[in-house]
Amino acid sequence: MPQTNIELARRAVAAFNDSDADAFAALTTSDFEWLPSMSPVDGETFVGADGVAAYFAALRNAWEYFHVLADEYREGRDLVLALGRLEGRGKGSGATVDSPLGMAFELRAGQIARITGYLDYDVALAAVGLER
Repeated sequence: MPQTNIELARRAVAAFNDSDADAFAALTTSDFEWLPSMSPVDGETFVGADGVAAYFAALRNAWEYFHVLADEYREGRDLVLALGRLEGRGKGSGATVDSPLGMAFELRAGQIARITGYLDYDVALAAVGLER
């Protein structure tokens, strides 16, 4: 049975929350691009399986935990928008993050080709052409 686009996004979020870079990368295209809402280097883009591994490593180095809590998934043409929260606690500092999060999953041939993260629901919805 083919998986739906929303199931694909859910699997990616689960792999992210499990810190399983290999499982996450297996869901993506070879030229996958990730533009996270929060990155160790502001505005950094992570590309391909190597980029996935680098981003997961950067998160492990900076955060005690860092999770996506997706409450809602909305589907558009060749995309899924996950809306929810981003929660984490920094290593060493103990600083916490608890922020709204939108993750736009752009899909191609049954795989994730690009993810763009947004820290504002309205900006995320507008970016992908969906309404509240």
